[in-house]
Amino acid sequence: MCYVTPFDFYFQNTGSCTGRELSVETQSKRGRKEKGLFEAAAERRRVTAFIMAMFRSFVSAAQLRQPHPQPQLQHGESLESQFSCPICLEVYHKPVSIASCAHTFCGDCLQPCLQVTSPLCPLCRMPFDPKKVDKSSSVEKQLSSYKAPCRGCSKKITLVKMRSHISSCTKVQEQMANCPKFMPVVPTSQPIPSNIPNRSTFVCPYCGARNLDQQELVKHCMENHRNDPNKVVCPVCSAMPWGDPSYKSSNFLQHLLHRHKFSYDTFVDYSIDEEAALQAALALSLSEN
Repeated sequence: MCYVTPFDFYFQNTGSCTGRELSVETQSKRGRKEKGLFEAAAERRRVTAFIMAMFRSFVSAAQLRQPHPQPQLQHGESLESQFSCPICLEVYHKPVSIASCAHTFCGDCLQPCLQVTSPLCPLCRMPFDPKKVDKSSSVEKQLSSYKAPCRGCSKKITLVKMRSHISSCTKVQEQMANCPKFMPVVPTSQPIPSNIPNRSTFVCPYCGARNLDQQELVKHCMENHRNDPNKVVCPVCSAMPWGDPSYKSSNFLQHLLHRHKFSYDTFVDYSIDEEAALQAALALSLSEN
């Protein structure tokens, strides 16, 4: 009996074989040879696919290493100002965008607008759906990619780190200390205030987020820095007449919750010392309850 393999059938029908019956041994040899050829071809395909995958990987890595092109700036515009929040005028911190008008703000800056029944965009005053405010991943990616010179020391800083750098830059602090004094727009008979510290809004000592009132500072730190182990200076205490601007609290969050639950502006007379102010605030709070 003669066995015909699929390879023999192929050769017989393409004229590559004489058509006579082949011995079992000859068929077996040819079958092994053809099988080897097919396996070699499959191996070449696997190697080629592997090489192409590696090539694509190298190309992608090279593209990632290439610096991102700087955005087009208008005359007199800085890169920092292009990525500044319209509310706090600082570089975006956790940027969010309103879907209806595409305007972008810091997440914390826009938060008060989300608390009202019918919110309006702070920039264009168009009504928007608070449920359609999303994290702006594209802006966050740009903040991590672009660098701009610090307005104080001129050192190039990645935009995402600009806030924290400015809060500790000595050159910026010197510039702020040398700002022109307040002058009224028109003449007035009232005394002009001078050297009055800002006790209404505060800067987060962890990330540099600005324009936070006392309650917003507590909420911000509890939501964003609950597990931060760093020792920081309490911005509320340092703004008080009795505060030590160099003292760092070992547990700032507990300090906030225990010492700053009420507003100093409501209960405190700044002309007295801390202990007397706390006693007066406690007495007034008890009398109102």
